[in-house]
Amino acid sequence: MIKKNDSIYAAPLQELIDFKFDERVVSVFPDMIQRSVPGYGLIISTIGIVAAKYAQAGSHCYDLGCSLGAVSLAMRQRITQPDCRIIAVDNSPAMIERGRELLALDLTPTVPVTMICADLQEVAIENASVVVLNFTLQFVPPTERLALIQRIYDGLRPGGVLILSEKITFSEPERQLFHEELHHDFKRANGYSDLEISQKRSALEKVMIPETLACHQSRLQAAGFSSAELWFQCLNFASLVALK
Repeated sequence: MIKKNDSIYAAPLQELIDFKFDERVVSVFPDMIQRSVPGYGLIISTIGIVAAKYAQAGSHCYDLGCSLGAVSLAMRQRITQPDCRIIAVDNSPAMIERGRELLALDLTPTVPVTMICADLQEVAIENASVVVLNFTLQFVPPTERLALIQRIYDGLRPGGVLILSEKITFSEPERQLFHEELHHDFKRANGYSDLEISQKRSALEKVMIPETLACHQSRLQAAGFSSAELWFQCLNFASLVALK
């Protein structure tokens, strides 16, 4: 598959439907995510480093909401502990199909990766040392987020970690406006038009619901994590490492 540029929202659409990870999005996803999320490449590579630090021998490492498997590949290329297995989960058949093709091109032989097409809330988290939610929780209904985080905590070994990356909001209107405007400027600098920015935002409104950093930290604490370290933030995108 030849890499394509994201032009899904470039022309006026008569009817905007809710955003979903279908074949159209899969075909342009690498371009879309790089042009939309500040620091995305750094986040992926650093997750691999964090996973290598905390992966335990004979354990499972989960990539929940794996999309095309970028996090899984980053973990696979860094983890050196013996008998680890990466389990990558996504509910989009198109994402999993293309992810398996990309995985087959990787020649790193040390850590097996299993890609599963399933609802991540129905996948058992067992014997885990590393769990990653990389811009995934924001697509889970808010009322169901604590239960998911609790299941992850319960399935982690002592000393295991949850790596949580999310778009965040701010409770102060001035701060929210500051970060929103700069994020739109970031997209414009990467070639998106005002029409594309507006239409994509409208398509995402009902399916992606971001929260404040304090809300995420409070939820992680409520689930039992002993710490939740903010290791990355660029504009309104952040990533935490929560330790059990």
